[in-house]
Amino acid sequence: MAPDRLGPNNLGPGLIWGMAFQDSGARELDSCDDGEADGFRWLHLSLADHRTRRWIENTTELPPEVRELLLSSDQHQRSVAQAECVGCVIHDFERDFERTQTDRIGAVRIALTPRMVITTRLHPVRSADIVRRRIEAGARPENPGAALDLMIGAICLNIGDIARVLEREVQAAEDAFLDGHHTPTSRELITIRRRLAQIHRLLDGMRSVFQRLERDSDVPPELHPVMENLSQRLLGIDGDILGIQGQLRVLREELDMQQEQRTNQNLYLLSIMTALMLPVTLVTGIFGMNTGDLPLEGHGGTFGAIAIMLACAGGTYWLLRVMGFIRR
Repeated sequence: MAPDRLGPNNLGPGLIWGMAFQDSGARELDSCDDGEADGFRWLHLSLADHRTRRWIENTTELPPEVRELLLSSDQHQRSVAQAECVGCVIHDFERDFERTQTDRIGAVRIALTPRMVITTRLHPVRSADIVRRRIEAGARPENPGAALDLMIGAICLNIGDIARVLEREVQAAEDAFLDGHHTPTSRELITIRRRLAQIHRLLDGMRSVFQRLERDSDVPPELHPVMENLSQRLLGIDGDILGIQGQLRVLREELDMQQEQRTNQNLYLLSIMTALMLPVTLVTGIFGMNTGDLPLEGHGGTFGAIAIMLACAGGTYWLLRVMGFIRR
């Protein structure tokens, strides 16, 4: 099977891929209306194709509220349940054809009916590729709960891969800081922090969707255990993300503390130099006055003024040492 893209024949209303699950195994569908009586079906559609929107508007498989959710331009994570059908909008990371991971978040719209599951997206998402590979490997989601579990599991797998990469980056930055070599910059840490916050919001919003569905009386009873299990799984992954955020927060605090100590040290040295130069400035100011009867006039006056300045500086240094302002 090919990746998440339209098939070579471009059949059906933007059908990216479709599968029918039977006792004999999984069969690939050529169109959305193929295999209507062949057991449970999974249709993955592209909303960029206007034929997809027309097909969703005209299908009798979906109740009105679910059709509206699939066709809405609203990208927020939400859910609706009507007439034994469940629809939800969840977030996943988009992918490019050159890159499997991006930091762009896209919406995946899911409709679950007793006979089929419909997933739609506007831009390619990583989870659809993972689902298809798992089906190729033998996964057989023959009911709505199994299909939803497979889809959310694919999103969790994708997020888990991203989280492990970010955790390694945080640990590498921490090791560099402790070793004193190539200390990470604030910009690098802000990039990691932004990605972690992005994932946390994604997981928190998705978990809220399933928690609302758990309390919805219109959701079929057989789906309630699935919703509860998914909420717990998302909570566990979110806990890992919060743990990485905690590591990053400690590292940033240590970096800020180091920077503050460096700034305080510079201010301390500047203050000492200022205190030492004040008497010298006073002496030069006195000898620079354009008035009569200045001391040390005549031959050797310059050397005498320099000696007075050095004596004043030395006396100031001794006084600061006695008062404890200069540390060894």
